[in-house]
Amino acid sequence: MAQDLKTRTKKFAIDCGKLCRNFPHSREYNAYVNQLIRCSSSVGANYRASQRGKSTADFINKLKIVEEEADESHFFIEILLELYDLGDENVKNEMIRLCKEANELVAIIVASINTAKSKLK
Repeated sequence: MAQDLKTRTKKFAIDCGKLCRNFPHSREYNAYVNQLIRCSSSVGANYRASQRGKSTADFINKLKIVEEEADESHFFIEILLELYDLGDENVKNEMIRLCKEANELVAIIVASINTAKSKLK
């Protein structure tokens, strides 16, 4: 499971990066694109870091960062989806898919946090 999530969070970052190639270079898009690239890549980086946690508390703390960054990624994808007016259905469908993936990652991470917390008791 951990290796699957490691691969999945890395793919999420790569897919978000590829998505960002589709947007025009303009002031409003650049701000959101840069944020999406930053937070989506942070999902994978922090998940990897969580696997090297020094304690259960450290593991939980790193997973909370993953949760925040995945949710933030979802937010910026939604913003870009609403701003995107070039009409390319493939790009819109990819944004919808990535929104779903971000939500699934959040759900998985929250479940992992809850499991880890229950082991602390």
